[in-house]
Amino acid sequence: MPVHTYAVAWSEQGNLRLLDQTRLPGETRYLEIDSVEALAEAIGSLRVRGAPLIGIAAAMGLAAAAKGVLQRGGSLDREWLAAAVAKLQSTRPTAVNLGWALSRMRAAFERAWGEGKRGAEMVDALREEGQRIWDEDAAMCEAIGRAGEGLVPPGATVLTHCNTGFLATGGIGTAFGVIYTAHRAGKGIDVVVTETRPLGQGARLTAFELVRAGIPGRVIVDSAAAALMAAGEIDLVIVGADRVAANGDVANKIGTYALAVLARAHDIPFYVAAPRSSIDLQARSGDDIPIERRPAGEIANAAGVEVYNPAFDVTPAELVTALVTDRGVAERPNADSIRALLEE
Repeated sequence: MPVHTYAVAWSEQGNLRLLDQTRLPGETRYLEIDSVEALAEAIGSLRVRGAPLIGIAAAMGLAAAAKGVLQRGGSLDREWLAAAVAKLQSTRPTAVNLGWALSRMRAAFERAWGEGKRGAEMVDALREEGQRIWDEDAAMCEAIGRAGEGLVPPGATVLTHCNTGFLATGGIGTAFGVIYTAHRAGKGIDVVVTETRPLGQGARLTAFELVRAGIPGRVIVDSAAAALMAAGEIDLVIVGADRVAANGDVANKIGTYALAVLARAHDIPFYVAAPRSSIDLQARSGDDIPIERRPAGEIANAAGVEVYNPAFDVTPAELVTALVTDRGVAERPNADSIRALLEE
């Protein structure tokens, strides 16, 4: 089995092995998942996160949970599958990869059911589909890296937001995959990482990835981005996406929209990198994308006032210089260019 990233894996017992990202960078701790309940908790609490990786973990975890059902004397049937999919789907509503992967697993279950597969044979069928989803995402990450590398000039300083690398995907990453590929090509780039409030995915996770990859980088607080842009220290911005609407609007980690506005004000290219699994043609625009609200406790609130804590915001397509996908680059993305990418 190819190992694309250590963020997810199959354990020797056939369970899902997850790196608990809430403990990084200070502690490396792995979770063994063999039930829908444990998987839903891991996704909802951000022990596993990043839109592509959420989909991969849900797919592989569903197969591991099916194995666990059999070991505990239960049966695998359509009722079990429907309940499992519904529970997992409710954990993170914005990341479209979750629903995309679960739909694939449901289809794999139905194919196997129609072929008369039951019990252990059903588990094998689900595991094979989960592995395919992981393999495909790793390949898509490599393709995104190749497609976007040409957008990064030699010696560029790249600003990125949140976390989009091997901790968020099944491979080298989306936006981070472009950064990593440019670094691997010897372009001598420098990376500026926003802290990414409120949970510090940039400061905790992307910084961790940069160090492991040997890429020079600096962490800044989110509010320092404007000053660096005004000083001419940023050459381009590249971020990931949790969902891309049919018209090119992009839902991504809260703060992305502000960076897009700042980039436009300072005439800096603003790129979005995402696999085709993050494109949702059913969402006509950003208005159709559900925005997850996170618990108030994730923000320090000693004063006792109410807390508004959205996990994502929506960047209008007109602020996106180009959408970088595993199918190529769509400049000034719109409904026609996005559909053309998917139809290739």
